[in-house]
Amino acid sequence: MLYALARWLCGLYIRVTRGLKVSGRELIPREGPVILIGNHVSYLDPPALGVACPRQVYFMAKVELFRIPLFGYIIGALGAFPVKRGAPDRKAIKRALEILASGKVLGIFPEGTRIMTGELGPAEEGAALLALRTGACLVPAGIRGTRGPGPVRIVFGEPVPQEDLNPKDRASVRILTDRAMERIRALLEEADKLGEAI
Repeated sequence: MLYALARWLCGLYIRVTRGLKVSGRELIPREGPVILIGNHVSYLDPPALGVACPRQVYFMAKVELFRIPLFGYIIGALGAFPVKRGAPDRKAIKRALEILASGKVLGIFPEGTRIMTGELGPAEEGAALLALRTGACLVPAGIRGTRGPGPVRIVFGEPVPQEDLNPKDRASVRILTDRAMERIRALLEEADKLGEAI
């Protein structure tokens, strides 16, 4: 109930202040575990992805956000959970695995921080590791327009293939990470074209 209300309010804000164009929503599986990944340039990225995704997204967010009075409580109530950056966070990994085991959608920004230039930064391997470990669909998204003037454009892509990879092989994690980031890069180009068409 709270998530639905927050999603509606965020959607209203984005549409009124910036405009919103979404493509590829149908590529997100309607059920089962999904890891939703995208580029990260703005604090508006998580709410924008949450509005665009037809299912509730449980975002992994930096622990510092949960220390902000009221804001930390609100995002926690909406399903987000903290992760400590810079080192493996067992508690965050356990929570992520619980979310996926219950067939829900986990939201991760592989770059681990906002990249202000709009270009893709180096990616952490956590999303790929979780996908290989759980078999969850790894769905990429390209996000434009959340920083600077809108409209906000989000393009979802087909799940990143991982069937040919060995979950027990460490090299597979890097391969899947690279595949995912290449898909996001291609989706960003599609999002740019989507902006031109508006």
